[in-house]
Amino acid sequence: MKSYDVKIWAIRKNTTSKRPSYQVRWLVNGRECNEVFRTKNLAESYRAELIKATRNGEGFDTETGLPDSMAPKTKPVTWYEFAARYVDMKWKDAAAKSRDGMTDALATVLPALTEEIPGRPSDRVLRQALRHWYFPPAMREPDDERQIPADVVKALAWLAKASLPVVAIADPVHGRAALDAIARKLDGTRAGTEVIRRKRAVLANVIGYAIECRELTENPLGKIGWKMPKTVQRLDRRRVANPRQVAELLTAVSYVGGYQRARGRRLVAFFACLYYATMRPAEVVNLKADGCNLPDTGWGSLTIEKTRPLAGKRWTDSGESHDNRGLKQRAEGETRVIPIPPVLVAHLRAHLDTFGTAKDGRVFGNERGGLVGSSTYDRVWHEARAFALTETQRASLLAQRPYDLRHAGISFGLRATRDPALIAERAGHSVEVLMTRYSWVLDDQDESANKVMDNAYRAYGADSIEETAINANEATDNKE
Repeated sequence: MKSYDVKIWAIRKNTTSKRPSYQVRWLVNGRECNEVFRTKNLAESYRAELIKATRNGEGFDTETGLPDSMAPKTKPVTWYEFAARYVDMKWKDAAAKSRDGMTDALATVLPALTEEIPGRPSDRVLRQALRHWYFPPAMREPDDERQIPADVVKALAWLAKASLPVVAIADPVHGRAALDAIARKLDGTRAGTEVIRRKRAVLANVIGYAIECRELTENPLGKIGWKMPKTVQRLDRRRVANPRQVAELLTAVSYVGGYQRARGRRLVAFFACLYYATMRPAEVVNLKADGCNLPDTGWGSLTIEKTRPLAGKRWTDSGESHDNRGLKQRAEGETRVIPIPPVLVAHLRAHLDTFGTAKDGRVFGNERGGLVGSSTYDRVWHEARAFALTETQRASLLAQRPYDLRHAGISFGLRATRDPALIAERAGHSVEVLMTRYSWVLDDQDESANKVMDNAYRAYGADSIEETAINANEATDNKE
């Protein structure tokens, strides 16, 4: 708060110490303020500045006791400093995969928000230094045993010196530089649409936090003529295998690695869960035996409550490669119950009879009982496609990735039941997401509509829409 009720006293000399000092005293809104100087000239100069401010009609801050002209000048917060504050704010409650994506986006943007000063390292080194050595909060804590590579030390020192203030992004030149950075790979080629969308979302979130912290007053990116590329939200139906093809692929999986090594046989039921239970791979990795209801006949069910996505040791709190999280789109501790058909019941019963469970009760494990890694099941799936598919099919998108089994299972369920809410519940999707991605499954409703229209045309004496057109053409020919 500002006050114009200011009274400045004469300088007081302090002679109680061996070396005298000089005290400048003044009142602001009844509150006494003072500064002590070693020489009388310094004290007189400071007092003169106070008097000058009162004569110029400046208000004095009631907290600091100073006019604006004498307020201490603070150094503006740079993007290098603020990005670390943002990461610290987000880190505790963020999933490991979110931490990975957040630091990736920030490491892409920060090198673009710098001054042109000598000694700039390559963008590759700058990103690595930020991602691996600066952003993870634990890496910024002092550690005498930590050996930081020399090029990383140099890169971080350069960034600390060259980083622009947060307010600089309000300049369209710097705002566009940040947006252009997220749209390019390190080699200069255009990044994928989904990557651009994800990094743009992180940048928008950081700017929102800057507004919250009063480093910015508004989001300046909206004033820049830069458009987000359109994302393809509908699933490419060429990826979707039919039930017969899925059965052939699962059989092919059992041949991978030979019978003795059982590299493929360990994963037949794993892949079957992706298709018949429409589960995500990270959900199947953590499937527990006590969550499996596998009756001798008929349908069974699976109850899942945790997911173990592969994120990398750097991003998890446990230091393990797989994060340990609740279900996607669900509250912490909430479960999802998935009815499963007899064919999947049979696959799971056979798997448990042959391989048992891991020590912690997981259904699936590697040969040492550990978590099944994505690189492991990706390799097995690649080999299985070579066994099951023709050369033309192998070159196509058909069931190209293990995740495409989940897509195929959702598509088949939606086509069979015509019940989006039911399939969305089983798959752990919202109905909106389900219909955005899989609505093409219901496109064959056009065929039913066509039949209704055909019947309507027949009521007017035409056997079909096609015959109506033929009759019209014949009438025209007769007139001619």
